Amino acid sequence: MSSVDAFLEQARAELERVTPQEADRLRRVGALLVDIRPHANRAAEGEIPGAVPVERIHLEWRLAPDSEWRLPGVTADSVVVVFCNESYASSLAARDLRRLGLARATDLIGGFRAWAAAGLPTEPGGQPAVP
Repeated sequence: MSSVDAFLEQARAELERVTPQEADRLRRVGALLVDIRPHANRAAEGEIPGAVPVERIHLEWRLAPDSEWRLPGVTADSVVVVFCNESYASSLAARDLRRLGLARATDLIGGFRAWAAAGLPTEPGGQPAVP
């Protein structure tokens, strides 16, 4: 196993990862879905309705519960599901958010592509990321 694979495995061991169907259920009851994919991917492949695009470079500042730059309504108790294309970067990102105080942060198994393959709702992409 490569060092990056071991790093990813360790990150995922700290998470209670969710399937696309579980993420959809959480979304419908108020969980925050956060899309960390680059704008080009969102524009080309689409988006999950209601998901907030926050590019990876801003993620910790926009979601840390004690950050003065956090998104409105984000608290230490918020349920946050992070996703990327296929759930590699999102696993690392969700682990980092948990370390910053979001105890209920996790990621979407298989990412946006698994969501779309499961036939769950998508919409045309292209909205700008939250600055």
